[in-house]
Amino acid sequence: MPTLFISDLHLDPQRPHIVDLYTILLAGEARDAHALYILGDLFEVWIGDDNDTELPARVAAATRALRDSGVPVYFMHGNRDFLLGEDYAARAGMTLLADPDVIELDGERVLLTHGDTLCTDDVEYLKFRALVCDPRWQQQFLAKPLGERRAFAAQARSESRRHTSAAKPEIMDVNQDAVAAAMRAHGVHKLIHGHTHRPATHTFDLDGRKAERIVLGDWYEQDSVLRIG
Repeated sequence: MPTLFISDLHLDPQRPHIVDLYTILLAGEARDAHALYILGDLFEVWIGDDNDTELPARVAAATRALRDSGVPVYFMHGNRDFLLGEDYAARAGMTLLADPDVIELDGERVLLTHGDTLCTDDVEYLKFRALVCDPRWQQQFLAKPLGERRAFAAQARSESRRHTSAAKPEIMDVNQDAVAAAMRAHGVHKLIHGHTHRPATHTFDLDGRKAERIVLGDWYEQDSVLRIG
């Protein structure tokens, strides 16, 4: 049975066909998988587990149905859904993973990460990330009314689009030195990540051994699934 890896679905009510593709995966191919790993940005935006719109409920029901069928589902936060908490994870039947995390896959230790922390050349983004990942900031944000949180999220998305369009393409990608440092720190020679929306398999030398970095694709126009095993 293969292990499935996905990331950067950016599920949003404005793109219902992508939501459909996700539910089709869960009700079909994923039922025969060893496990499903979601490496961040399942949602385009996440304003809290108390979000009362239809999309989170539909996604939770479909994801839990997969878990209830016997296939474990693991979720790692991305830069869009970093506020997804234990309550929603429980409703969706997902096990939360730390970022980064190491798993064993076909007898090999593999490092999993969303990927944004490897983009060390994007200094402006990393400053923003440090702010919103601060537990005090998150507690204060989640205490605000849903309307205020939605307004903030809309503004943050606008700023993200501005930053992405203005930044040089190379700083939006991972830094190779950061990649090598992370792999050394965890004693691995295989890394799987998303975030950059640049699907590819990169091979390189790491301390005299062949190393591999697999980048997952996004789901903006179509589905994208990595199958191993």
